[in-house]
Amino acid sequence: MAFWLAKSRKGQASSYIQRFDPRFWTVNFPRPMMASATVPSPDTLQVDCEFLNKGDLAGLIWESEDTLDHPLLAYETSFDYSRTTLSFRWQSSGLMPLDQPNGPTLTIEGRDASGADKTWYVRLWNYADGTPSDAQIDLPFSDLTGGWTATEDPVHPSDIDRMFISLVHPDYEAGSGEAFPTFQTGRVTLSGIRCVGHNAMLEIGDVLLPAHGERIATGYDDAYNQTPDRLVRNIIGLGYRDELIHYVGMSHYMRLERVGSWRARIVRPAKFCEPCVQWHQSLFALCKSSELEIIASVSYEVFDDYAITAWRQIAFDGEPALTGWEPPSTLLSPGRSQAMIWLRQVAVEFVTLLEHANLPVRFQIGEPWWWVTPDGKPCLYDPETLSGVGGTPPVIADMREALDQAQLNFLDQVGQLLAQSTIDLADAVRDAATGPAEVLLLAFTPTILHQEMPELRRANLPAGWAYPAFDRLQLEDYDWLTDGADALRRAAYAAADDFLGYPIELQDYLSGFVLDADDAEEYWQRIDAGLDEAAARGVTRRFVWALPQVTRDGYTRLPGKKEDEVRAFDDIHYPLPLGRSSAVSPEFSTSVAVTSSGHERRNSLWSDARMHFDVGPGIRSEDELGELISFFRARRGAARGFLVADPFDFSSHDMTKQPSNADMLIGIGDGLKADFQLVKNYGDEDDDAQQRVITRPREGSIVVSVDGQNSTEWTLGEQGLITFSNAPTSGAEVRAGFLFDVPVRFADDRLDISGINFAAGEAPSVALIEIREAQ
Repeated sequence: MAFWLAKSRKGQASSYIQRFDPRFWTVNFPRPMMASATVPSPDTLQVDCEFLNKGDLAGLIWESEDTLDHPLLAYETSFDYSRTTLSFRWQSSGLMPLDQPNGPTLTIEGRDASGADKTWYVRLWNYADGTPSDAQIDLPFSDLTGGWTATEDPVHPSDIDRMFISLVHPDYEAGSGEAFPTFQTGRVTLSGIRCVGHNAMLEIGDVLLPAHGERIATGYDDAYNQTPDRLVRNIIGLGYRDELIHYVGMSHYMRLERVGSWRARIVRPAKFCEPCVQWHQSLFALCKSSELEIIASVSYEVFDDYAITAWRQIAFDGEPALTGWEPPSTLLSPGRSQAMIWLRQVAVEFVTLLEHANLPVRFQIGEPWWWVTPDGKPCLYDPETLSGVGGTPPVIADMREALDQAQLNFLDQVGQLLAQSTIDLADAVRDAATGPAEVLLLAFTPTILHQEMPELRRANLPAGWAYPAFDRLQLEDYDWLTDGADALRRAAYAAADDFLGYPIELQDYLSGFVLDADDAEEYWQRIDAGLDEAAARGVTRRFVWALPQVTRDGYTRLPGKKEDEVRAFDDIHYPLPLGRSSAVSPEFSTSVAVTSSGHERRNSLWSDARMHFDVGPGIRSEDELGELISFFRARRGAARGFLVADPFDFSSHDMTKQPSNADMLIGIGDGLKADFQLVKNYGDEDDDAQQRVITRPREGSIVVSVDGQNSTEWTLGEQGLITFSNAPTSGAEVRAGFLFDVPVRFADDRLDISGINFAAGEAPSVALIEIREAQ
């Protein structure tokens, strides 16, 4: 299906918003405090804070440049706030009052009249009318002044990058790490938000793509700083419908407590912090009104700084399971009963929020596994897990090494523990729901079916997951997908089918993601193709992972054509022999510019020739003439394509000889790539050979070799794509021989034939033209 990486709007629909629209503010804050922004009504913004330290400070931020929305939905960049006034009613509780020294301050970052970088600190109390916790505030940017007395430092309003309002606890001490005895909450509501004046309105993208059949996934850790309204607007605008996978993440949702004076730790029993509750209530209500169902997702992953140390998975030598994020997260041990109880409590919190929003209870158990360290050590050795499997299991120092039977048995045992922990989690969801509940299991195949650790599946793909343990199975394989490891991906689908047995109609696919924007062009091509491949396998629910990368890179999935609109092609041959009298013409397109000195500059516009045929001279009788007319009418003139055999060039071996498996170099193996396109090279393949893509090979004629050895471990896909069951090794030459036909159509919608001229021996002209087939 077609897609586009949009960089900016180019004529797409737009509208206007009031500058400072509540939906487009963000929040930011240091760990371990929490904060969120929601939009209770179109002119109201609510910020909820949860403080743990006296030095915690949150910022409510407005950016002049929109870097978070999809380019087709972003608001215009405008740095000019001159002759513009922002007004709102301020109502706060649990926060430093407006009239105090560390009271809410508007920090403005931009440049002064000379163009030098400049920051202004505008005390909001100087522009307030009311009490320190309930006041009307009017901010005329052309008359704003920084400093305590509003007379010290006039703001230059014409070149502002961003601004933010500081929010702190009443006992705030700048730079302090001193902890509060327990968490402290605060809230501010900005209502009646109004912007007037010269620069009060902003143009904004207003596209609404038709539904294209794909779904979207996102996570709270990626979006906690944005309002839910902003996210849902992007989701609907970009054509995603039906359902949304929402991963609660590993670091922003939980309520925390201080341990001593240095560390924040998750509380027991599990609770969502108040900013998280407010944010999710808003998101779920918006999804309900937008007819989006939520699949709430929880994983075994927790931010390591917040984790209870004894709950972590550990290797035989005590090394903890730590991910590659910076700072790292850790994995909770499925064998730790208290850790699993806590996780079930998190799931119940989600059930409560879903039912509060009148949404169906749909819950994903996200990527449960036993961690393996980068040097191959499985993290299976916490004391409670060891006790659960008999107390003295064998040491596994490297999952890449050959394992004995005792080690294999140990892996089977911890696999049973993992399976039981997920079954218990599913049961907790079902028990907490007042009605039906759907539970889905998400498995990340590049880890649980690691090619260098074939026995790891005993621990991470346990038999206890087999159908019908869960309502649906979800698979994702983005490491392999973006690396082009197609053989590994397809083998994993087959392994999951064979071992777990979920019917294809009960399977979902997650395609993504692009961690580094520099990889966008290459990776989105593969991600988009992965969606199409899943659809071809019969997977009806496909999710793009994830929304932040979609908006950052401008990924735009376009609706596909209906079945009856697919490009017409009849897989049949032209019924008459062409013969030696037929005309065959390869055509290139070259622009030639002649300079004033007579020299030429030539630019080849096509990488491959386009073939033209005149098959009229091959017609020998009135019977054949009638057959031609019948064939022309059946093709509806130029409307429908067909195949023709080029009498002068139909083989990979020279032009017409019998093919061999060494004829054409079609690729070099890299150990990952499994798909190789059939091509024919004209000229020296070690030089700048002209390459022709072969989309219509004759199936029974194809022979393939890998490093000179004949290979039969491949299948022929559409348009001449050879797919190996195992990727050729790195550096291996992949060669192929084949016979082929040319896809063509009639060049015209009219066929001019004169019976008198034909009887007199004059051959009609019947032009055919090659069809360029998409790759």
